[in-house]
Amino acid sequence: MYENTYPNKRFKHTLTFLKKHVDTTETILDLGVSNPFSEIMAQEGYQVENTSGEDLDLDFKVVKNSNAQVVTAFEIFEHLLAPFNVLKEIKANKLVASIPLKLWFSPAYRSKTDPWDRHYHEFEDWQFDWLLEKAGWEIKDSEKWTNPVKKIGLRPLLRSFTPRYYIVYAERKK
Repeated sequence: MYENTYPNKRFKHTLTFLKKHVDTTETILDLGVSNPFSEIMAQEGYQVENTSGEDLDLDFKVVKNSNAQVVTAFEIFEHLLAPFNVLKEIKANKLVASIPLKLWFSPAYRSKTDPWDRHYHEFEDWQFDWLLEKAGWEIKDSEKWTNPVKKIGLRPLLRSFTPRYYIVYAERKK
């Protein structure tokens, strides 16, 4: 998946943000199959359990049955048709989630060969905030960052100063 495009900058920002809000003594359920970032979290001392590739639009058992204190979801919700449903079912009281932001100058990502690698949603920050709040979460902190590419053109220029990623730390509303 990361052939020639390993996201070092995104992983660095994500790890820094995670360390700011989640202690290594807290258990984590990471939505999505095991991946390079879940391995980085484990190397940093976090106790991480991943989901098994189930369709989180339809199957919430893993989040309902998990005793993890924190749920992480890094670039997952844009792939779901109805992320509200799984967000509502999470038992943990803490959530750290990131999404790619909708870029006005670029269409939503769609792999032509992998049906799991498509973005149904590319949110604006306010849309993601609203989704989380409606699903019972209170956002405590958030950050955005750019993702410049080493190419020449108008879109690469726009990517150098337009935020591409948005990450939030939220707690379950009491």
